[in-house]
Amino acid sequence: MTRAARRRGARVRAALLALGLLALGGAQARTVKIVSADTLELRQVDGQELVVISGENVELRVDDDVVRARRVEFNRTRRTLTLIGAASYRSAKDGEDLRGENLVVELGREQVSGEDVLISDARLEIRGQEVDRIPGQLRATGGYFTTCARCGRTPNDYAFRAERLIVYPGDRLVAYNAQLLLADIPVLFLPVLVLPLNDRDRQPRLEVGRDAVDGLTVLADLPFSVAGNTLGTTRLRYYQNRTPSVGAGVTLRSYAPLPFVDRVDLDLLAEPRPVGQTGRDVNLTFGVKGRVPLALAVRDLDYSLNVTRRDIGRGATDPQRGLTDVQFRASVEYPLFTAALDYVDRFGPAPTTALSTPLKRPEVTVDPKPYTNGPLSADVKVTAGNYTGQSNPRSPSATAQGVNITTSRLEENHSLAYTVKPWRDADLSLSNTFTGRYYGTGARTVQLDVTGTLTQRWAGSNTFSVSAKYLRTEGTSPFAFDALSGRLLSAPVSLNLSTVPVKDVSFGVSYSRDLFLRSEQQGNATFSLGVNRRPLSLTASAQVNPDKRTLEDVTFNATLADPDSGKVTVTPAQPATATTPARPATTTRTSAWPAPNLSLSASGGYSLATGPRPLTVTAAVTGDVRSNLFSVAVTHNVRTPEITAVTVRYNLTRTQDTVLNALSVSGDETLNPVTGQLSGSLTALWRGQYQFRTSHSLLLQRPDTATSSGTLDFSVGTVSGSRDAWTVKYGGAYDLRRGGFTAPQLSGELTRTRSGQSLAVTAVMNTPGLDQKRTELTRVQLSGAAQFGSRFWVSGSALYTRTRAPLPNDIATDTLQLNPLRVNLGLGRAGERPGAYLTGTLTQNFTWVDGVRQTPGPLTPVFGLTIDRCCWALQAEADLVNRRYRIAVGLPGQTGYPLFELTPSGASVPLISTP
Repeated sequence: MTRAARRRGARVRAALLALGLLALGGAQARTVKIVSADTLELRQVDGQELVVISGENVELRVDDDVVRARRVEFNRTRRTLTLIGAASYRSAKDGEDLRGENLVVELGREQVSGEDVLISDARLEIRGQEVDRIPGQLRATGGYFTTCARCGRTPNDYAFRAERLIVYPGDRLVAYNAQLLLADIPVLFLPVLVLPLNDRDRQPRLEVGRDAVDGLTVLADLPFSVAGNTLGTTRLRYYQNRTPSVGAGVTLRSYAPLPFVDRVDLDLLAEPRPVGQTGRDVNLTFGVKGRVPLALAVRDLDYSLNVTRRDIGRGATDPQRGLTDVQFRASVEYPLFTAALDYVDRFGPAPTTALSTPLKRPEVTVDPKPYTNGPLSADVKVTAGNYTGQSNPRSPSATAQGVNITTSRLEENHSLAYTVKPWRDADLSLSNTFTGRYYGTGARTVQLDVTGTLTQRWAGSNTFSVSAKYLRTEGTSPFAFDALSGRLLSAPVSLNLSTVPVKDVSFGVSYSRDLFLRSEQQGNATFSLGVNRRPLSLTASAQVNPDKRTLEDVTFNATLADPDSGKVTVTPAQPATATTPARPATTTRTSAWPAPNLSLSASGGYSLATGPRPLTVTAAVTGDVRSNLFSVAVTHNVRTPEITAVTVRYNLTRTQDTVLNALSVSGDETLNPVTGQLSGSLTALWRGQYQFRTSHSLLLQRPDTATSSGTLDFSVGTVSGSRDAWTVKYGGAYDLRRGGFTAPQLSGELTRTRSGQSLAVTAVMNTPGLDQKRTELTRVQLSGAAQFGSRFWVSGSALYTRTRAPLPNDIATDTLQLNPLRVNLGLGRAGERPGAYLTGTLTQNFTWVDGVRQTPGPLTPVFGLTIDRCCWALQAEADLVNRRYRIAVGLPGQTGYPLFELTPSGASVPLISTP
């Protein structure tokens, strides 16, 4: 047997074995799947069933975890995997890689153990002589760990060697009898070492300060853990001038601490009240989620409990002080129905205002599964409970009890449907939807919808349907949250006809009449007509009131066009056969429209209330290439009567040579003869890259009180999105009467992008006009960045603006903002990643009034030094002018942690603030 044949056989055996390797019930079961293997062997050893999996690259999936080895022994009796020789185990949940010899995986307890194991994740590398890994915890003896292994330097900048290690993934590492190694040289012995591994909320925090009101303040957060599934933080607070002075709290996050409990969250803080008050304010957030298996249930019972209280920061008279909100929900699904229990309540001061969310004390919902029997279907749901909610303003008996009312409620919903075909091409559907609510006060509300529809089809696309409904809404709820909008009693009967009387023509009629309304309250009948026969395309609709015998509304849109009318279709001659006579050749056209490049359209209408609508007539001519278009549209107000708009649109593209002569011009122009408003734009595009554009909006006859007729501008540049983009624009307010710009501006933009370089420049200049005699630069903005090799790069942003005070002062104010200018220099050996960086930063504003600089002073650059060693970093900053100096250190997973700060007012060190 060839090697390929053996592998094919192994894949088949692997697929069969994967179905039965581990089919174990219960919450602790894990699924083992064979991804790749060469051979499989079943053995019985001492009454235990073994599966031996071997090959060049054996890969197994244990749920989401990945196992790789050359030989794996799976003990189905003990539920263990033994990885023979060098192997690896990757935990998907913790993002850890375990590599070692003869690893043992216990599936029941989700535990991994082995000797001479290397563990690594995104931040940490650990080596241990003996390693045991259980969910939420990893233990090693004879361990060596460092956060510098991924930096690629030898030896590591710092590391630790310890007799015993306990790692809480994502939280912290605890080492006992540890040695600190610098470049692998022992320099310090520590009996216990704790290294945080996660974000800031899992790191110890101590803040000491002094406040003018509270005096000395101390805030301490101390993380801790209980077993391998509970993480928490102890929170201590001290305020010297408060009574009492000490506060405390705790946050907890626990995963599966008890049977049937999946998650517990607790955030509790009791803090002394502000100065002048006694006692403590409490903030509480408590949440529990879990599942309880029930016999015969389709799914486990899901439940959740949330308790919330917020006192800290509230005033003494705040009605929310001392209020605890409780929400509980449990739901379960059985084969025949689903059920849910909701409890929403509040404990503390009685509400004095309307409740936006009703309280449920409690609410029970039973929802049987939908029932179907042939054409009949039924769906029922029942909800019952005791509620407290805002009183319905429309219920006098409810408002008499106050802004809120408490009473019981029973709600029943059902939906019935029946669909059948009474005869050929006919459908009959009946439905009944009902919602009834019954309250402990004796009130009730009813919403009923009974509908029947009969539809008949014939000749394919023709349909006629008649529909009858009975709608009833009545009753007044004592609650505002489920109040009905009003009373309704309606019985509409609707007729709908849709037919195609002749080819390419559609006609429709629809009418609805309510049996409970008077004739003057009835709606209109709608007639629709559609024609799609070249060259005519027509859509029209009309609304007629049958009782008044009046035409209420008419709209239409008609187009005459056929771009294919110039094309001739030739049907070849057909010779005679035994059953058919001979047929001569024929030629046909789509229509007799004489101008394939011309289209005419018109739209308008009529309303009984307002009279004729404006009539718009459009003529459009297309070129040999469909992208070339010229159209003229005229809108006539029939009621006035006068022409209100004349619009010209065009799009022209030269296609003789699309590469060398790719010129396209597009634009539009609209004139309103009534107001004299002329607006439009023109764009000329060259080779898809460069464009010229002009736009305007002008009054041909401006009022005497106005200083301009509108705006006019011209621009030339590249299209947006280009790597090297530039635009020059000129324009502004324009006066047709005086024949010139009143206050024009010349502006330009330039953007250049290269690999490692970028530059953006924007400038605006006032130029002479009818009402502006001065030429001056009013705004310049420059931003860019450039990198030279891997060691030096610069970046910066600068903004200059000029403004003037109103006449007669006319004083100029100039402002220059540098925000910021930055120079960076990397230091290190050639060919290696820089290990240190020198930076110079300047952030400063300059202001001149009438040419005189305000608040003159020297430049205030800030110089910095960063030593980056991958697993740690040292940052130093010096502001020589302001005499401010800072030093901070950073570790993996942390931002810069300040060591000290020196200012002219004094020095400060971490954890202690000097007054």
